[in-house]
Amino acid sequence: MPDQTAMTKTHRDTVNAAAALYFGDVMHARLKPMGHRFCYRVMSLLIDLDRLDAADRQSRLFGVNRAALYSFHEADHGERDGSSLRIYAQRRAAERGIDLAGGRVLLLCYPRLLGYTFNPLSAYFCYRAGGELALIIYEVRNTFGDIHCYVLPIRPGEISVAGVRQQQDKLFYVSPFIDMAMRYHFRVSPPGDNVKLRILETGREGPLLAATFRGRRRALTTAALLRSFFSLPLVTLKIVAAIHWEALRLWLKGARLVPRPTAAPASADTGANTVLATGGCNDYSGAALSAVRSEPGSREGALVQ
Repeated sequence: MPDQTAMTKTHRDTVNAAAALYFGDVMHARLKPMGHRFCYRVMSLLIDLDRLDAADRQSRLFGVNRAALYSFHEADHGERDGSSLRIYAQRRAAERGIDLAGGRVLLLCYPRLLGYTFNPLSAYFCYRAGGELALIIYEVRNTFGDIHCYVLPIRPGEISVAGVRQQQDKLFYVSPFIDMAMRYHFRVSPPGDNVKLRILETGREGPLLAATFRGRRRALTTAALLRSFFSLPLVTLKIVAAIHWEALRLWLKGARLVPRPTAAPASADTGANTVLATGGCNDYSGAALSAVRSEPGSREGALVQ
C-alpha cells in the first residue's frame, strides 16, 4: 500500500509549486446553422507570476524568459514587450478598483514548445491577499496577430461552490464565421486539482458556439515534460493547424464568412459589459452544454473560442 504521508506531501508540493501542468482536452462545438465539433488533447501551463525564478528552476527542460524545450515568455502576453506580467495584471486590477497587493496572480496558458506557441485563450486568476479570487483576465488572441483582454472583476453572485459564472459582450474579432454581435457566457472552475473553462457564445437567436477545457493537474517535472513531448508531439503547431483545418471544413459546409473589421480595438484592455448582444441576460450555458454532451460522439473537457 502506498505511503499516505508521502502521497500527501507530493500533492502539497504540486499544489504549492511555482508552476504546474494541466493535461486535458479542448472541445469546440458549433451548434448552428450547421453542427460541427472537434476535440484535441493539450497540455497547459499554470504559472505563478510572482515566482518566475522558482518556476525556472523546476526542470532542465523548462525555462522562463529563456530558450528551453518548453518555455514561458512574458513577451507572449500582456503588453507583449517583455515587461512584468505581474505588474500588468496589478495595473489592470487597479483600473477596476481592486488591490492585488499581497495576493497571487496565476496565469493559465500554453507554453512554448521548441520556441513556438499560440494561445487562443489565456486566463489570469487574480487573488486578494486573503486568498479570495478577485478578478479574471481573459486574454483572447486571433490568428491575425491581434490580442484583446476582457478584465472582469468577480461580482456578487458570480461565484459559488460550482465555480465562477461571468458574462461579457464580444468586442474582438476572432472567428471569420461568427458575427461580432455576440455575448460570451463564462463558466470557470479555478485551478486546483482540476481546472475547467467553459464558454458559450450566444447571439440574438440563442447559443451558437460552445467551447470547453477540462484539465487535470500534474507536477511540472522533467519526466512529465518528456512524456508530454512524446505523447503530444508538436502540440502547439497542431493547435494552429487544427484551427485552419476546421475553418476549411466549416467553409466547405457552407458557413458564411464574416469580414474582419478594418481596425483592431484601440485598447487591449476592457472590462466593460456594454449593451447586451442578446435580448437579455439569459444563462444558456447549462442547457446548451448539456445538449452538446448528450449528442452521440461528444467529448467534454476542452477550451473555448
